[in-house]
This record gives sequence, C-alpha cells and structure tokens, in this order.
Amino acid sequence: MTKTIAFVLYPGLTALDLVGPLTVTTAVGPEFRSVVLAHDLAPQPSDAPLHLSATATFDEVSAPDIVIVPGGMGGTFKACADESLLAWLRQASTTAEVMASVCTGSLILGAAGLLQGRRATTHWGFRDLLPKFGAHPVDERWVRDGNVLTAAGVSAGIDMALQLVHLFAGEQAARNAQLVIEYDPEPPLGGIDWSTVDRPSFARLTQELVRSSLADHPELLARLAD
Repeated sequence: MTKTIAFVLYPGLTALDLVGPLTVTTAVGPEFRSVVLAHDLAPQPSDAPLHLSATATFDEVSAPDIVIVPGGMGGTFKACADESLLAWLRQASTTAEVMASVCTGSLILGAAGLLQGRRATTHWGFRDLLPKFGAHPVDERWVRDGNVLTAAGVSAGIDMALQLVHLFAGEQAARNAQLVIEYDPEPPLGGIDWSTVDRPSFARLTQELVRSSLADHPELLARLAD
C-alpha cells in the first residue's frame, strides 16, 4: 500500500530540511507518495535566496500516513505560534503512523504538544529548548520514541528519511535510495570536533532569535526565553 508522506512548508524554513528528505522519499518508487503542504500554494521564502511552493494545502490532505516538519531559524519560531498549523499537526497525529521532524522542526512538534514525555533531538544549538515543551533531549543523529521520529540539524534529515524508508519499505529499498542519491558523506575537513564548539555563545544567539521572532507572541516568548 502506498504511504502518503506530507512535508510541511512554511515561510522561512531551511530548504535542505525539506528537500533532503523529500529527495530520499521520491527516490524510492511507488511505496511512497510525497506531498508538500502549506496554507496555500503561493511561493514561500526559505532562509536562503530560494522560494518553494506547496503541491497541496493542509485542508486537502487531512490524514497522511507520515508527516515531516522541517526546521529553520526565525521562521520556525513564528511557525510555533501558528495555531492553525499546530491544530493540523495535532489532528494528523491522531491517525499518522509517524510524526517526524528535521532540525528545529521538532520545536514545532513540541509547540503542538506532541513531544510531551518523549525523547527527542534537534539542532545542537537549540536542544536546550526541548524541555520547555516537555521533551527529554538526546544527543543523537536521529531518535524514535513511539510514533515520533526526530532528527538533528539539517543534513540529519537525510538519515532520518532513510530510516523511514527502512521502516516502511525495507532495508533494500533504503539502500537503493542511498545509492540513487549517492549519500556517502566525506567532508573535506573531516568530521566536527564537538569539543571545540562554543555552545554558550550560540545559546546567547538562540535567545536573541527567540526574542526577536516571538515579540508578537508574548505567551510563547515567556515559555521559551530564559
């Protein structure tokens, strides 16, 4: 049976958070039907010089099998205050087999009340915000807790999408998708040395972003601000 995967589109998201997993799922074949959903079909700005358009509206797809929520920066915090989007996510979660996120998209799931008591991850610079939504943050590339699957920052969405393919279409389908998109990372400077990351400085930037993005949403701002 074909599974419908709904990708959430909103202004200001990080394009790779959506396009990375979307490329994985569309490489699989008839097992998945991928749709990109927004409030309307108008082109939406991303956090890069690129606009993206939905293929359908939230009203047109009310019960997808899988939901994937991309992340971003300021646009993501504004999406956390979008009550119509949050209501759609809550409704979708009642029937969806998996509610997934990439990067800070997990904060949107949290704002919808879907991470309460669950283990979850997000971009390393925003992980401290997860407990404010009742989640238990973990330092993992991706983590599944029940029907919720969350991925860490940006490129981790590809790993998460491959795991979805593995879950619903099998190991060989996941390996084939990985081969088709030639996902075999070899960063020219090697891996990240996490011991050198200036987390306190980034935490201050995070709080500045929270305050500037949620100035018109005092209740959510009070919840997320230190």
